[in-house]
Amino acid sequence: GPQKLSYPNFCRSIAQSIRSAGGFALADGPVGSPPAATTIAGMNPTPHRSDPDLVVLHALRCIGTAPCERLAAAVQLSQADVESELIDLARSGLVTYWRGGFGGWTITEAGRGTDDERIAAELDQTGSRELVGRSYDAFLVLNPELLEVCTAWQLRPVDGLPNDHADHRYDARVLQRLSSLHRRGQAICTDLAGVLERFSPYGSRLSRALERSAGGELGYVTDNTDSYHTVWFQLHEDLLVTLGTPRW
Repeated sequence: GPQKLSYPNFCRSIAQSIRSAGGFALADGPVGSPPAATTIAGMNPTPHRSDPDLVVLHALRCIGTAPCERLAAAVQLSQADVESELIDLARSGLVTYWRGGFGGWTITEAGRGTDDERIAAELDQTGSRELVGRSYDAFLVLNPELLEVCTAWQLRPVDGLPNDHADHRYDARVLQRLSSLHRRGQAICTDLAGVLERFSPYGSRLSRALERSAGGELGYVTDNTDSYHTVWFQLHEDLLVTLGTPRW
């Protein structure tokens, strides 16, 4: 069976495994690129780079309402560039800004329609529909496992009570399961990023969330706007929208 690690040893082990597998730096340092994707026969080995306005519009579609700084971090563009794109998109009626404590930028119905059209055209233009479809099928295999891990993180299986994270050995076992899933999920992220560059931030964002969780920032599993579960949910939404598949 798998080796049982103490919580501190597991933290060191997971950081080492992520660095060696994908070249990612620790959470307080720069995050590198995911491993290079395997070249698919008949496809351009250079990933397609979407126009910046589409990157911002589509990311907002997948994230939901978000402030500019959160959106910039998600797409890995400068806040100034994202703000400029948002202003232009707002002038075109594709996004709008909601004020208030939980306010932020959000996509409009016109923006959804434009995003649908441009994303579908991009998929056809790049000939990547088949690969994205296969990646989505692979994602669906892992998705129930991810939900089980998140439930185990939030609720203790013995009594069903909320996990207070006092049992570090239990948390380490759950994070070990998440680390195993993460290695398999990275292959999906790498394949997607190999054809459409806009998918490239997901791999590093998931790795960062996992490392921060293993480093003691426990909210980065399920309870943070940049948590593993949140980024995974956004990837799921991205795949659905890209393929034109309804969630329900």
